[in-house]
Amino acid sequence: MNLPNAITVGRIALTPLIAWLPFTTSWSTRLAAFLLFLVAAVTDYWDGHLARSRNLVTDLGRLLDPLADKLLLLATLVPMYVLQRHDAFVVRDGSGAAWPPFLFETPFGLVSLPLWIVLVVLGRELFMTVFRQVAARRGLVIAAIGPAKWKTTFQSIWLGAAYFWFFASTLARHEQWLDYGAWQAFAWFNGVVGVGSMLGAVVLTLYSLWLYLRRYGRQVMRAA
Repeated sequence: MNLPNAITVGRIALTPLIAWLPFTTSWSTRLAAFLLFLVAAVTDYWDGHLARSRNLVTDLGRLLDPLADKLLLLATLVPMYVLQRHDAFVVRDGSGAAWPPFLFETPFGLVSLPLWIVLVVLGRELFMTVFRQVAARRGLVIAAIGPAKWKTTFQSIWLGAAYFWFFASTLARHEQWLDYGAWQAFAWFNGVVGVGSMLGAVVLTLYSLWLYLRRYGRQVMRAA
């Protein structure tokens, strides 16, 4: 096993921790989840660049790298959806009023992760995995296109903003920063970045899928 493949395996090994740590109640463990997500996101780029620049591309790497990407996406989307939407994670203040702690805060109100976005993003990844495998069996190599690469970038920003919010909002409650104006400004900034990149990722998810089908769909169907 060469170095790029070892890095990819390490990224896969981190995935269960990235999925589990946000469900703890400590701001420090949620910070660890955010930092591990950053490590996974950076090594996602680094291992591929290393393999190409040093001519270390292998069949094992071609198998492991997309697997690691899909596992990381699943391991981040599911905790985000559960923490933002599930009643078990609603916090009640001294008056008994409920406050969902992990929704993105924006100047326009609180924003959660809808189920349809989870299904669209994960469904697209599943479809493209099958589509590429079918095409490869018929001698057609489907390379990554520009909008798909931008989709990945927007996804990383969106998921990173959410994981940072898990940590930051927990720390803010612990330190009682919620009433400070500076905290509210930061919360809105993080929320706008998170929601904006989420919407960008969804648009690029659908757009890149349409481009793949337009460019390769007929060729795959003809080869059937």
